Amino acid sequence: MNDAVLLDVAGGVATITLNRPEAMNSMSRGLSEGLGEAVREIRTNDAIRVAVITGNGRAFCAGADLKDRSATGRGFNSPTDVFTTAPGGGLGAVDTKKPIIAAINGYCLGGGFEMALTCDLRIASEAATFGLPEITYGFFPGAGGPVRLPRFIPQALAAEIVLLGERFDAATALRYGIISRVVPPEQLLETAHAMASRIAGFAPVAVRAVTELMRSQGDMPLERALRLGSSLRWIVGQTEDAKEGPRAFVEKRVPQFKGL
Repeated sequence: MNDAVLLDVAGGVATITLNRPEAMNSMSRGLSEGLGEAVREIRTNDAIRVAVITGNGRAFCAGADLKDRSATGRGFNSPTDVFTTAPGGGLGAVDTKKPIIAAINGYCLGGGFEMALTCDLRIASEAATFGLPEITYGFFPGAGGPVRLPRFIPQALAAEIVLLGERFDAATALRYGIISRVVPPEQLLETAHAMASRIAGFAPVAVRAVTELMRSQGDMPLERALRLGSSLRWIVGQTEDAKEGPRAFVEKRVPQFKGL
């Protein structure tokens, strides 16, 4: 892990902190590579049951580092770049198999907004600002914004965000359904970690299964999605944790889930 991304693990919760505050945590090569390492650790470390991602300073992530982009001309230079087999970077580089909570503390723009959209839960500070300004710079969002937004919110609202390139506040993001909660800045991480700790206390296999179901069902017909859900629920029902939960309820005690 490099200094652009910090990873802390405690109580089953991994906290990823984007750590380029002097550049509004904009997406540089180092930050992208650090995120890739972090998500691989989250996937492979069974001590981690859920993750929180946030930013250091006044921004969650202000998008691509345009100075870096201008200086290096980073992007696809040939067809082989499009179909590279090299390990990817960024939050979407690896399917973590575990839920990720975005704690959006400030500017959440461009690629930073698109990164937040890949998370399973999104909460924001009252000071957060959202937007996809790429169209105003002569290109358009390339990390999934024009694809994911119309699947999350009404197409008309998504089109305004993508085509106008305007910024909007946390109250608007909540009204649109992009985030689920808005909290005072000083309560953001406390709230995110309380949510994460609650999830981390549940049966890990059940959490992974329902996370997979919610991530996968969006492009499925209803009948197929329901069938996948029934299949995953049957699999989870064979675990020891699925027996421990009802047993603890009958015995009036807190269940001890072990991921078995």
